[in-house]
Amino acid sequence: MFEDKLLQLYQEMIAVALAKVYNKSDAQDVVQEAWVRILTKHHSLRERDKLQAWAKAITANTASNANRQSRRVLPSGDRDWSAGLAGARDESDIMLEIRELLDQLDPKTRALLLYKFYYGYKDQEIAAAWQVPVGTIKARIHRTKLRLKQWMTR
Repeated sequence: MFEDKLLQLYQEMIAVALAKVYNKSDAQDVVQEAWVRILTKHHSLRERDKLQAWAKAITANTASNANRQSRRVLPSGDRDWSAGLAGARDESDIMLEIRELLDQLDPKTRALLLYKFYYGYKDQEIAAAWQVPVGTIKARIHRTKLRLKQWMTR
């Protein structure tokens, strides 16, 4: 029962982090950092029944700090920061739309795209793992990209 509550809290913290950062890896890093802060500052929580809201607030603040930190690391140059921030928010919206589109795909096709574009496997590596010809992998990727493109233009 307690583990279920912790798992639920973790999932809610991930959702908060995903809304604030630009990819799943960053969201997981943010939640990990938030857990460290929660564990080290647990004595400052006055009302135990507000743990969920407190954890989400810490997660949101940690995500904001991570975003601020990543902007400092980016090379400066002639870039207009206000345009860059607007572009980053657009990127977040695009990532959400991509996630929604991937959720519409069957699991096998979704896995294929993730292996190819998220994890960076080569067509030959995917074909060997799935024990199908490389041409089959290439054709499936091509057809799926076309289908996604059609879905996006609706």
